[in-house]
Amino acid sequence: MDPALKSKDRQLSSILSGLGRVVVAFSGGVDSAFLAAAAHDTLGSNALAVTAVSPSVAERELADAVGLARAMGWNHRTVVTHEVERDEYARNSGDRCFWCKSELFDVLRPLAEELSATVATGTNLDDLSDYRPGLRAAADNAVRTPLADAGMTKSDVRALSATRGLPTADKPASPCLASRFAYGVRVTSKGLKRIDRAEETLRDLGFRVLRVRDHGDLARIEVPPEEIPEVTAQRSVIERALKELGFTYVTVDLGGFRSGSLNASLGTPRIRRG
Repeated sequence: MDPALKSKDRQLSSILSGLGRVVVAFSGGVDSAFLAAAAHDTLGSNALAVTAVSPSVAERELADAVGLARAMGWNHRTVVTHEVERDEYARNSGDRCFWCKSELFDVLRPLAEELSATVATGTNLDDLSDYRPGLRAAADNAVRTPLADAGMTKSDVRALSATRGLPTADKPASPCLASRFAYGVRVTSKGLKRIDRAEETLRDLGFRVLRVRDHGDLARIEVPPEEIPEVTAQRSVIERALKELGFTYVTVDLGGFRSGSLNASLGTPRIRRG
């Protein structure tokens, strides 16, 4: 292992040891899975991975998270969150993520207090230079970010995940389903389910990296640029399936897949530590 990477891994273990007991917000993604694994390895039964269950979480993601925790033998449980019932979240302004994370931390706080533990998230160093209103919610709730504190970037996390044999090492990013809604389009349980089913339609056709963006009546499909011809080749099947879900128009974004592409409409300064 690269000496710099090994040093960061040791630093992470030191940080976790110092915390003593942690409740890891475990979504099943690359970062939270690695943090859950590291916490389990360092703290054993004093580490608890917790997965939120809500309409914002894709059914496939929830099943994968629960299955991974079970397969790895982690101390794990699920909790129900109700962010969709918060008007501040449902109205889908630029601060939607803040209200989502606030709901999550409101649910995790009593659990952490019961266990005399600290809530920790899988925020990595790269996240601190991106537009992530959820970071403010974490700061407001004294939530720890061990990966970022250890200086780990996304590539570091993927590399270290591979050394641990985690199946998430090369998993594509998969933020919550609400991130597919254009800002200003109200987030509802029905709409979240529609997006989940729309994306599953494309996965069933063989696409792995994708987003279906909800612009109200219009569904905007994003896949890597080199896969756009494959989408158009299956145009009739995709259009029919998405229209059956309630979309009036179905389009393919010629710019290709871009994580967080809807943030371009905000013109909001990026959130940085300090």
